[in-house]
Amino acid sequence: MARTLSEKQRIPTSGARAVEAFAIDGRQLLAIPQLAYDVPGTPAGMNAGDSNTDLLLLERTAGGYEPFATLPAPGGEDAEFFTIDDRSFLAVACIRTGSGPYEYFTDSFVYEWNGDGFELFQTIPTFAAKQWKHWTIGDRHFLGLAQGLALPHFEGRNRDSVIFEWDGSKFGEFQGIPSQWAYNWHPFELDGQHFVAHADHVSESILYRWSGSQYVPHQPLLERTGRAFATFSTYLIAAGLSEPPSVLRWNGDRFAAHSTLDGLGARELRIVEQNGHVYLIRVNFILGTPADPQPSLTSQLYEWQDAFQLVNEFPTCGGTDAEVLSLDDGIEFAVSNSLTPEIRFANETVIYRLVD
Repeated sequence: MARTLSEKQRIPTSGARAVEAFAIDGRQLLAIPQLAYDVPGTPAGMNAGDSNTDLLLLERTAGGYEPFATLPAPGGEDAEFFTIDDRSFLAVACIRTGSGPYEYFTDSFVYEWNGDGFELFQTIPTFAAKQWKHWTIGDRHFLGLAQGLALPHFEGRNRDSVIFEWDGSKFGEFQGIPSQWAYNWHPFELDGQHFVAHADHVSESILYRWSGSQYVPHQPLLERTGRAFATFSTYLIAAGLSEPPSVLRWNGDRFAAHSTLDGLGARELRIVEQNGHVYLIRVNFILGTPADPQPSLTSQLYEWQDAFQLVNEFPTCGGTDAEVLSLDDGIEFAVSNSLTPEIRFANETVIYRLVD
């Protein structure tokens, strides 16, 4: 049966890099970190702009998502909501400050909900931070920081990614993960084992396995330009910017090649399971190079039928993330767009609904 994809809402954003939905104290909120604002009279460029930005918080109402609050989050790249016991946190990754020249050695933040809004809980020094990801093993809480920027003028000063652990009062460094230009984490469990996949743009993207005391390398997943992962059943999808996404299958010891998805430019993947069906939302970022990018692309929605079959497509422009908002009466999801066709930042985050 054909499924129809329609737009529900467009939210004005600027250099939107992620979309994070969560419920708290009866509110349904949407967090959108923003990389940069446009600076009138300056040349266009995907790494330009004014990065002294705020994170947007929107609340769901009967008429759609409406502004709720903002939080300081310069050069916002990611937002991760999580809970520890009865406390709720929002971690924000900040890649840079300034409006040219830029400072990549900057702070990222962990905010805590106080009942009415978020207040600063912990400041963590980071370098070109791209993503926070929270996961647990038993009663232990981990917070992975993907960071780094492997450019010649940062040689000798670049930083590895770091896994932090909750000590009961704050997050402290637990383990460094070798990296050059990290983008993403994906934790999951399979066959009674805990894994986390780590995406890197310059060096190999590696699957790590929990040994009982630390994470150890288990197998390489991508050679370069790693961006994102997704898992379901015994399958893992690995996406890199310059290669078609790979669908891998667990053989009891490692993930082995199963199939590929057509096309380049993938930046984010999101698995959706509904009524016994498995769907994959794929968000494409750019083709070309940062100096000459092609951001106006088509992104995809697939359904699993022993392989992923294309269900529908939707336009993205510098697409960066997808977040499922609801599974009632279809699949509702939000997609963040970080660029315009003219390589400016003021674009829109779009909410879609997929129905039969």
